[in-house]
Amino acid sequence: MRKAKVERRTKETDIAVEINLDGSGKYSINTSIPFLDHMLSLMCRHGLFDAKLKAKGDIEIDYHHTVEDVGIVLGKVIKQALGDMKGISRYGQASVPMDEALASVSLDISGRPYLVYKVEFPKKSKLKDFDPDLIEDFLQAFVSNSSITLHINVLYGRNIHHIIEAIFKGLGRALRQAVTIDPRIKGLPTTKGKL
Repeated sequence: MRKAKVERRTKETDIAVEINLDGSGKYSINTSIPFLDHMLSLMCRHGLFDAKLKAKGDIEIDYHHTVEDVGIVLGKVIKQALGDMKGISRYGQASVPMDEALASVSLDISGRPYLVYKVEFPKKSKLKDFDPDLIEDFLQAFVSNSSITLHINVLYGRNIHHIIEAIFKGLGRALRQAVTIDPRIKGLPTTKGKL
């Protein structure tokens, strides 16, 4: 079982994440930001990752520090759980519809962090008190700390909740595909000898 636990404490946040990449989609998520909890729960369920995530942050100021730092810790814990990465499929791709929205998520566990984020939200978008621009900040922190190349393209969508939900479901499914061990792969899935 590929498991890891990472904790991070700063003056702004206190975060602990445990993950099992070979799980069944069981999760316990509490960031004190309900919309983020919902999205991370979807990612775990569709990725079949067992996860425990608890985060406290200075949300009375803004959600930014907590959202970004959760991305940092989630990236670190996935990288640690992957271990030597021998036998992983490496690439993952998922196109996920959510009613009228369609998101495409492609990723490479490459050792080279890079984010392509082609997402346009409707101008009159409202999501209670959550700023949708924080999704890009979360994903940038995630790729920078997991060393994953991640391309997200939203082809279309009207409802902002549906757009973001399609992204997180797609991320879970693409990650599940990429971290899956393929018994035919001997060593690392690269001709360089190192990811």
